[in-house]
Amino acid sequence: MRTLSLIKADIGSTAGHLRPTSEVVAAVRDYLEDEGDALDDWFVFTVGDDIDILMSHTEGTDDEGVHELAWGAFESGTDVAEQQGLYGAGQDLLENAFSGNVKGLGPGACEFTIEERPSEPLLLFGADKTEPGAFNQPFYTSFADPQYTSGLVLKDTIHEGYTFEVMDLEATDRRRTIDLDVPEDSWELAALLMEPHRFGIREIRSRHNGQPVATISTQKLRNVAGEYVGKDDPVAIVRTQKHFPSPGEVLQPYANPPFVAGAMRGSHHAPLYPVGDDPAEIPSYFDGPALVKAIGLVLQDGQFGEPVYPFDASMWDRVREETMATFRDFRERQGVFGPGTLEADELEYGGRTAILDQLDGRWQEGNLSNSD
Repeated sequence: MRTLSLIKADIGSTAGHLRPTSEVVAAVRDYLEDEGDALDDWFVFTVGDDIDILMSHTEGTDDEGVHELAWGAFESGTDVAEQQGLYGAGQDLLENAFSGNVKGLGPGACEFTIEERPSEPLLLFGADKTEPGAFNQPFYTSFADPQYTSGLVLKDTIHEGYTFEVMDLEATDRRRTIDLDVPEDSWELAALLMEPHRFGIREIRSRHNGQPVATISTQKLRNVAGEYVGKDDPVAIVRTQKHFPSPGEVLQPYANPPFVAGAMRGSHHAPLYPVGDDPAEIPSYFDGPALVKAIGLVLQDGQFGEPVYPFDASMWDRVREETMATFRDFRERQGVFGPGTLEADELEYGGRTAILDQLDGRWQEGNLSNSD
């Protein structure tokens, strides 16, 4: 059995929340190089201002040693970020010391244990400037909608469907999840996932063989810290081919990117903008748009093969152009009004609440009349 753990954190960025410096990323990699003997392999990548660590090992999920290794790597990067005066140095490390598991300490994490196939093609996803439910619509499309995933009607093992484990993101005092099977529960699943602030996919399993096919981080930083310290920036691992969707079926939903929560001050709606490995692709327009990076690689005997970046392909240039045109038009039309910003209870700053409190005594009240 093989466990894959993907753990991410924002530990400091140059020029605001744009991207970590190469020295910070190098410090994370150097730490893993020196201390990562317990791992079979590891791979580090960045998305916007986040650093993501993928680890292959046989220790199982929630292993203290594996999580402490990631924590130590992030601390090493934080030291460099502080020396360089980077903004938000150590931002996602909400505690001063590691205590058994990164979950609840700030970093986002997703992981699963699988029976490794002779050829194990994977897609990794990292997002920046958005919430854990940002993957709700793309993953529903890939695993539950035959209009886009033709394998659901063309391949018998995929036709058996999938089980979605959905988490209540607002259940802060306990873990609250529900399993829904598609296609039978597809409408009920949509009813939950249509509210990405509240519900997020934690795991997807094949109903053909019971194996996990996708895992997504579901940590909500605001609930962990008790206040806004940054968006949640989810990560995900997806197995592809054979009894699972093809890479094309998993990637296709991003050609028509959904609007998600995030962008400026984490309090607006923005499209999920696909980026490749170009370091110039940073959230530089209205602290957005929300970014999503996909990485393809193969796992063999615990080792990761050479990575590829599907969104680097020229066919995605038009998607990016159209997405930015949509976002600019949306910003100019809506500004702070209506669906431009999030619902009041999802705003990540308390300034508006303070304004309403200040205005409370200036309201004029009277009895209703027939003319009112």
